Amino acid sequence: MASRTPHTPVMLNEVMEALSPRDGAIYVDATFGAGGYAEALLEAVDCTVWGIDRDPRALAIGADLESRFRGRVTVLNGRFGDMVRLLSEVGVERIDGIALDLGVSSMQLDDPERGFSFRADGPLDMRMASSGMTAAEAVNRLTEKELADIIFRYGEERRSRRIARAIVESRRDSPITRTGKLAELVRRVVVKSKDGIDPATRTFQALRIYVNDEMGELERGLNAAEILLRPGGRLSVVSFHSLEDRQAKEFLQGRSGTAAKPSRHLSPQTAEAAPTFKLLHRRVVKPTAAETEANPRARSARMRAAERTETPARQAV
Repeated sequence: MASRTPHTPVMLNEVMEALSPRDGAIYVDATFGAGGYAEALLEAVDCTVWGIDRDPRALAIGADLESRFRGRVTVLNGRFGDMVRLLSEVGVERIDGIALDLGVSSMQLDDPERGFSFRADGPLDMRMASSGMTAAEAVNRLTEKELADIIFRYGEERRSRRIARAIVESRRDSPITRTGKLAELVRRVVVKSKDGIDPATRTFQALRIYVNDEMGELERGLNAAEILLRPGGRLSVVSFHSLEDRQAKEFLQGRSGTAAKPSRHLSPQTAEAAPTFKLLHRRVVKPTAAETEANPRARSARMRAAERTETPARQAV
């Protein structure tokens, strides 16, 4: 498939199969990025696509796609957790499919000025939007305990306290404002693992998740999907680390009635509710060997997908 976007989205074939696009349907590429999923949908069928992104660069890419598929695609500026409101403002109340591709995009990682990557020196920013707290502000303002908790919770880093202590000691001499300085600081504290993963990986992940409120955003986005999808509508969620995947898994299992059953001793008020989703796969879907060989960044990708039932959403608008 020809593409003018900077990269091919991860697990594109699996996402397209899950969404099962059809003519006349309305889809949302809720983490628009470089527009890969949106473009694939537009080329596959005669549908309408709404993109959502808070990244100014993604909006510029969206303008190009809008000119190529006039009247069929529009990119909205905002967070996917707010998609109920964003779509309502343009007169869209129900949709047929949503693609969520979580985490940081390749174009964000590859630009040192965005501050997401520890592989090249740049300003310690990490914001997906152009406003809000930067990673530098978090690193230099939060207490040692707050930093340790963030690094442990969002980075699953066992040496979080040691890293937080080193950050606080270093910033006493001068503020930490560059990715290179933070990465080297973490590398001095954390021994490189046998799997070859850079010691700074988990700390950078944790700060990025915190600065962008990614876990809160995912919770709001999943609830929004339940509200917006019409019966038979499909949801596809591609994640890249265990925290995201666990949250998506628990939400979809809980909403599909496939989670661990509640105790028979519970009162009727706490009994299991009717499913609002039906799982499309019993197990998580992983990328093919061919894709991971062609794109090493796809190695950690995981997809979960489900179909909306006729049961009303559990959370009101």
